[in-house]
Amino acid sequence: MTHKNEPQSNRAALTRFAWISIGASITTIALKSSAYLLTNSVGFLSDAVESLVNLVAGVMALAMLTVAARPPDEDHAYGHSKAEYFSSITEGILILAAAGGIIFTAIQRFFNPQPLERLGLGLVISAAASVVNFAASRILLKAGKRENSITLEADAQHLMTDVWTSVGVISAIGFVALTGWQMLDPIIAMLVGLNIVWTAYQLLRRSVAGLMDASLPEQDLKVIETVMATYRAKGVAFHALRTRQSAARRFVSAHVLVPGAWTLHDAHHIAEDFEGDIRRELADAIVHTHLEPVDDEISMVDVHEKLD
Repeated sequence: MTHKNEPQSNRAALTRFAWISIGASITTIALKSSAYLLTNSVGFLSDAVESLVNLVAGVMALAMLTVAARPPDEDHAYGHSKAEYFSSITEGILILAAAGGIIFTAIQRFFNPQPLERLGLGLVISAAASVVNFAASRILLKAGKRENSITLEADAQHLMTDVWTSVGVISAIGFVALTGWQMLDPIIAMLVGLNIVWTAYQLLRRSVAGLMDASLPEQDLKVIETVMATYRAKGVAFHALRTRQSAARRFVSAHVLVPGAWTLHDAHHIAEDFEGDIRRELADAIVHTHLEPVDDEISMVDVHEKLD
C-alpha cells in the first residue's frame, strides 16, 4: 500500500540561504584580495582563492536547491531532491582542490620564503573577512540541520574551511610579524590544508552514500524498530524492511503481516496507523507498506529468497 499524502518540505525557501553564501563569498574575495595586494603574501592569495571556490560552490548550491525544490512529476515520481547531492559532491571536490592548492603553495613557500609587507593592515582585513564567513556559515549550518539539507550543510562546511584557512594564515603571518620566523607560515598552511582534506572526505562520503541509496542512519532505524515493537504486541509482524534517504526525504517500506482472520478493513487501518506513526517520528518520511497474511507460506517467500 502506498500512502498518497506524502509530505514535502518547503525546499524552495532554502534558496535564500544560498544567496547568503554568495554574498559572503563576494565580500570576502574583495577583502582578501585587498589583503594580498597590500602585503604580497601568498598566504593571503591562497585565502582569496579559497573564497573564489566558495563563490562557485554557492552558485552551484543555488542552482541545485532550485532543482530540488521542484515537485514530483510524471518523469520524476519521487521528486528531484537528489539534485542536492550533485551540489554537495561538487563542493567536496572543490574543497579538495582548494586544500591541494593550499598545501602546494605552502610547500613552495617552505623552500622559497619571501619577506612580507604591511602585515598589520592585511591581518585586520583578513580577520574581517573571517568574521563574515563565520557568521554566514553558522546561519547556513543551522538551516541545513533544521531542514536536513545536505547542500546547505556542505556550503556551511565549505565556508568554515575558509574560516579555518584564514585562522591558520592569520596566526602564521601574525607570528612571523612578531618573531621574523618565516618558516612557520608554510607549516601552519600545510596543517590547515590537511584539516580541509578531512572535511572534504566526510562530505563526499555522505554524498556518495545518498546517491547509492544507503540505508537510513542507525538512530532512524532504531526509531522504526521502536514503532514496530508496539504493533508486534498487537499480533502484527514485519519483514522486508527497506529504507533510504534522498537529501531531506526519507523512504521507508515494509511488509506488514496480519492474522489471516482479520478483515481487510482492520488490516488496512492497522497499516495506515503504522504509516502515520512512522511519519510522526521521522519528519518527511515517505512510507510504503504491503499487507500480507501472517499464516500464509507465500508471505514468507521473499524472506526465504533473501536467505538463499
